[in-house]
Amino acid sequence: MKTRKILEGFAVETVEKLIFAVKGLVHPPDRLIACVRYLPDSAGNRVREGLNYRRVYHFNEQHQIIHSQYPVYLHDEPAFGIRMQSVPVKRIQQVYDPRGRVADICARGPKDCLEENALALVRLLAQTANVPLEKLGISGSLLFGLHHSKSDIDIVVYGGAEGRAVHQALRHLLDNPSESVRPLDKDQLMALHTSHQPELPLSFADFARLQTRKVNEFFFKEFQCFIMFVKWPDQWGERYADPSFEQCGSAKILARVTDERESIFTPCRYRVEDVVFLNGRPKSDLREIISFRGLFSDQARAGQWVHAKGSLERVIPQSAPVYYRLTVGGQVGDYLVTGTNP
Repeated sequence: MKTRKILEGFAVETVEKLIFAVKGLVHPPDRLIACVRYLPDSAGNRVREGLNYRRVYHFNEQHQIIHSQYPVYLHDEPAFGIRMQSVPVKRIQQVYDPRGRVADICARGPKDCLEENALALVRLLAQTANVPLEKLGISGSLLFGLHHSKSDIDIVVYGGAEGRAVHQALRHLLDNPSESVRPLDKDQLMALHTSHQPELPLSFADFARLQTRKVNEFFFKEFQCFIMFVKWPDQWGERYADPSFEQCGSAKILARVTDERESIFTPCRYRVEDVVFLNGRPKSDLREIISFRGLFSDQARAGQWVHAKGSLERVIPQSAPVYYRLTVGGQVGDYLVTGTNP
């Protein structure tokens, strides 16, 4: 499979049997930007084909493992101006396509309760939103067979129009809760908030306020679910090295959101104006806040003010003026929260 067809939501397995989650829509020609998620470990509690695996949850743990044991998966990427985890194409042993996982379960039938319910959820969303089943996929541990009976169900929807349709359908389902589809209750929100600590420095009140307006985390029957909406690369409007990026340190800002139409997607984008720098070197043309993590999607509406902490980047298009953006979610302690005007 060509690397340009491998997108957010996919996973790849390397020659060492490391499993990486693919991040973003734009990749170098010879590598995939991806983060390690599972690695072989005799003490791990996930088993596949007689081999134990351990899940790697947090940034610091990922970096320590890759830096000390697998430095081939760290790369100074000139177009992005940063050292990042990535997988050389020549080291990929297998590619896992979320849509192919749905097709596989449909063809042979579910093997367990999680597969059965994941397929039922995908079918419900496709039918309710009136989009083809082939536009939805199953991601997460279920994608590559490292799930257990209490694993989450991770769903991905590909395509701009399809994502908006499923988002709207899911909003309707959550606004009218049933035994099948319902939002997280307070205890479940508290558990989710705890799972994101200490990487996300938000109070529970702020976290819950933001989370309850979103549709990307919910329950289907007894299973906790997470859903991503992913555009095709040509809908995102960027390609490798156009634009390129220069890192300008970290920054905290207050800004007014002017356009949130791409906020439901992963990556997500918020257009902003009236930017006030609270920390970091001020820039006169910061136009957008983006994030490659679903955690920060769908959090603010046009007209709202947001506080955000992230990495300040100089954006250098090949045939347009240079501008700046704030990327949230790449470092421990990043946040994006609706606030009040100055």
